Amino acid sequence: MISCKKLTKVFDKDPVVNEIDLSISSGEIYGFLGPNGAGKTTTIRMLTGTLKPTSGEVKILDMDFSRNELLIKSRIGVVPDEPRIYSYFTGAEFLEFIMDVFPDKKQEAKKRVGELCEAFGIDYLGKMISEMSHGMKQKIMVISVLMRRPEVIFLDEPTVGLDARSAKILKMLLEKYKNEGSTIFMTTHVLEIAEKMCDRIGIINKGKLISEGTMNELRRKAGADERETLENLFLQLTGEDEDIQEIVSAL
Repeated sequence: MISCKKLTKVFDKDPVVNEIDLSISSGEIYGFLGPNGAGKTTTIRMLTGTLKPTSGEVKILDMDFSRNELLIKSRIGVVPDEPRIYSYFTGAEFLEFIMDVFPDKKQEAKKRVGELCEAFGIDYLGKMISEMSHGMKQKIMVISVLMRRPEVIFLDEPTVGLDARSAKILKMLLEKYKNEGSTIFMTTHVLEIAEKMCDRIGIINKGKLISEGTMNELRRKAGADERETLENLFLQLTGEDEDIQEIVSAL
C-alpha cells in the first residue's frame, strides 16, 4: 500500500531525509516517530505528493507516484500537522469544497459527514474558519478526510488540539478502518498512542531510518526486556536519554 526506496530530500546540500526504505501493507497502522527536525513531515510530504523527492522512488497502492499522481491523490487522505483551511470559508463550505474536489466520493461523503460531525461534537459548521480555534479546525480537517474513507490515510500529529473525547473517537475509528483493510501512516509525539495503536513503528533520526519493527522487535534490537516502554526505547535508540538526569538535576 505504501512503499519507497532510497527516498531522499536535500535542502541546501543537506539531506533532510536520507535514503529511506519503507514497505507498509494493507490493514496496518504504521507509526513514524522521531525527534523534532528528524524528517518526519518531509517524508510524509514526499509520500503524499506535496513535495518532490531529490531522488528515490515512491509507490502508493502499488502505483508509481511519478506517473500516477492524480489517481493516487484521489484515493488517499492526508491530515497535515497544521489544519491549513481557507479562512474565508465556513466549515460547511469547506467540506462541500472537498466533496467537489473528489466527485467520485461525493455521495458517500454526504451520507457520512453528519454522522462524523455528531461523533466529534461539531455543531459549528456555519462559523467562519477564521473564527475557529486550532482544535475546531483540526476536527474539520479530520472529518474532511474520514468522510471519504480513503484506502490509505496519512496523519501528521492528528490528535494535537483535539479534546480527550475526540482523540479517543479518532483512535477507535482508525482501528476500525485498519480492521476493514485501510492502511494508516501516522506520526505522533505522544508515544503512548503509538505504543498502543501501531502494528509496526519506524524511528527516524537525522534523516535516517534507524530502527523499525513491532514493539517486541524494537525491544530485541535495543537489548531491552519485554516490559520496556516505547518512550524509553525511543530515547535510547535516538541517543536522547544520555543526559536527561543531569539536565533535570541541574534545574
